[in-house]
Amino acid sequence: MERPVYLLEFEKPLRELEKQLDALHQQSLENNIDMAAELGAIEGKLEQTRRDIYSNLTPWQRVQVARHPKRPYALDYVAQLCTDFQELHGDRQFKDDQALIGGTAFFEGRAVMIIAQQKGRDTKENILRNFGMPQPEGYRKALRLMKLAEKFGLPVLSFIDTPGAFPGVESEARHVSEAIAVNLREMALLRVPTIAVIVGEGGSGGALGIGVTDRVLVFENAYYSVISPEGCAAILWKDRAHAPKAAEALKLNAANLKELGVVDEVIPEPLGGAHNDPEAAGKALKEAFSRHLKELLDKSTTQLLEDRYTRYRDLGAYRETTAKAGK
Repeated sequence: MERPVYLLEFEKPLRELEKQLDALHQQSLENNIDMAAELGAIEGKLEQTRRDIYSNLTPWQRVQVARHPKRPYALDYVAQLCTDFQELHGDRQFKDDQALIGGTAFFEGRAVMIIAQQKGRDTKENILRNFGMPQPEGYRKALRLMKLAEKFGLPVLSFIDTPGAFPGVESEARHVSEAIAVNLREMALLRVPTIAVIVGEGGSGGALGIGVTDRVLVFENAYYSVISPEGCAAILWKDRAHAPKAAEALKLNAANLKELGVVDEVIPEPLGGAHNDPEAAGKALKEAFSRHLKELLDKSTTQLLEDRYTRYRDLGAYRETTAKAGK
């Protein structure tokens, strides 16, 4: 497997060991010397170091993994999991938003509707995709397609990967808040099974605009939050440099999301992140989608709506009590 060129700060010890391994291997070839023992020792140390690093990632380091430019994006997973994806364009009001895409496809032989936030790999594609930040027409397109799915009885599979909805003046002028709010209401009432997965970043209402679903899944190194760490740091500490502290305070890791009931399942990633083995990550997602979709399809429409209502009413629930005298 080709090693990734892009390195995160905490991955640098791995690169040093990889350099040692490459140099020793080259020396063995040039001098025709058997250095299997030495190579094995470094390989063992490399594997152990990798496990130590990725078993103890801080919330901020997980955010960095979630943003890794080599990480699989929505269309990568759609290509691996589905067949015959047919993209549908436009919101029928303003234009076609390339940051939020959708269309019909077949998942394990069943017709489904795909709704996905898509980032770009290079500068040109990032400009086209607006860095994965949808504008109001994107959310209106998503709602149009979800309503189409409801009309034809198609389950909806949402792929969330955005730092947030686009906050520009033109986006606000076209009422991005209203577009997201309408989606929240209408998704709660959809009469078909819906599943969302956070594949990378899940930022604020931009993520929630396609995430009010029956089941919410999250990859191990993805995050789902009301605000980005940088945004939180800028508000609380007046300095974006405090983003690592903000990530810690926001509890930006998948295990906390599961514990708090925000997500239903954490999908494990290959060691080193989904970008190190996209095929394995895709297989894990396919298995989770298949299992949850089967459970949802077994429910009546009435039960589906009742369970969805209960799920979101229970989020953030708390209980007030009166302290006993003398305590």
